[in-house]
Amino acid sequence: MSCNYLYRSFSQSLPHFISSSYYTPIAPSIASLKSLFYPSRRRQLHTFAISAGNRFTWDDVFLVPESPHNDPSALSAFFDKIKLCNRDLEKQCEFMPFVIEDQIIGYIHHGFADFLKPFDNVFIFPQDNTFGSHLGCHCTLHPNLSTPNDRTKAVANVIMSLGELIPGIRNELYPVSSAFGEPIFFSLERAAAPYFGIKAYGVQMNGYLEKDEQKFLWIGKRSEQKSTYPGMLDQLAAGGLPHDISCGENLIKECEEEAGIPRSISLKAIPVGAVSYTDIEGYRMKRDVLFCYDLKLPDGFIPHNEDGEVESFQLVPVTQVANIIRKTSFFKANCNLVIIDFLIRHGHIRPEEFGYLRLLQSLRSGYFS
Repeated sequence: MSCNYLYRSFSQSLPHFISSSYYTPIAPSIASLKSLFYPSRRRQLHTFAISAGNRFTWDDVFLVPESPHNDPSALSAFFDKIKLCNRDLEKQCEFMPFVIEDQIIGYIHHGFADFLKPFDNVFIFPQDNTFGSHLGCHCTLHPNLSTPNDRTKAVANVIMSLGELIPGIRNELYPVSSAFGEPIFFSLERAAAPYFGIKAYGVQMNGYLEKDEQKFLWIGKRSEQKSTYPGMLDQLAAGGLPHDISCGENLIKECEEEAGIPRSISLKAIPVGAVSYTDIEGYRMKRDVLFCYDLKLPDGFIPHNEDGEVESFQLVPVTQVANIIRKTSFFKANCNLVIIDFLIRHGHIRPEEFGYLRLLQSLRSGYFS
């Protein structure tokens, strides 16, 4: 599959988000390497009061003003949040296919590939256009690495050798395959997944309740000690899908660890679909699919965190949650997509609003397989 074809596919999915400019790769200078490996995590939007780059409190959250009734620009703010998860798609031609057993399982930036080339007993770079690379080559693993276990160990050793070039090592493995449910070629450290452009999967759950004919969402505020998105708002329970666990069991585990939800309640969570996105940032291509769940909670349930990753919880009216998404950058970026999907499914965003179908489609803009 060529880079041009991939870019056209993205352009059709997000017609108002990206330009049609064509990129010619240029090797980065030494001075630019640090900025490529440590790019800013969030781009500033024109938002209410406090940007996501600064600390905020629950008081700030509840002070977000309501949107005017029938505001014609209401959906445009949601599109901004979706765009934030689908950045720089025109730069995909900086990436070469990562191929195992004739299957494209990821994409690697040509600059990051330069750091892998010295490890020629693990990574090799055939010079051909078999897999449609604009760069004239692709990346694969050495043929001596023929088993999933051998590949996992060899790649892990390279990642350890790269040191701080891949920050945030978690010692958590993600399965690497060509598509969800397909055979696993090897397992890869979670923090390294975007550097190899593999498809990563996760589960995210909207925990809600109904009272006085109004819906409320339980929202978590992440710990300030979290290495990623500290202090930001999050779903009641969510997590990446690691090796050798099903989506349902992973959600039950996350519900217990993050919100103290017992299995007897979390078993009632309903799978309601998925959202996807592709985000390019420096040397990273993040290709994520998030399986979405809804859980209607009993009125008397109060969540409590068990693993130290969540600072506190608040019960927030769904209409207020929509305003927070529209007017602030308080939520962790991909949470916005999951909640926008909830707003559509529960009738808070209606077909009469201009852009409804495009919004629905754009929630599934990434590699959906």
